[in-house]
Amino acid sequence: MVLKTFNIQEDAYNKFSKFCKEHGISMSKQVELFIESQVEDDKEVRPEYIKKLEKIKKGKYHKFNTVAELRRSIEK
Repeated sequence: MVLKTFNIQEDAYNKFSKFCKEHGISMSKQVELFIESQVEDDKEVRPEYIKKLEKIKKGKYHKFNTVAELRRSIEK
C-alpha cells in the first residue's frame, strides 16, 4: 500500500468524508476504486461495489423539491 497526498477543495473533501461516514464506506477505498475504473480496460463493475450501492440505495433519505429546501435543511 502507498500513501499519497492529493490537493482537493476542502468543501468537496468535507462533503465526501461526511457521505462516507454516514454510509459506513471507506473514503480511501472509494478513491482507489475510482482510479482503477479510469485506468482499467475492463469497465465491468465489481460485485462488492454493487453491494455497497444497493446498501446506499436502501438508505433513508429526505426528498427535496428545490435547492432552497435542501439549503434550509442543512442550516438547521
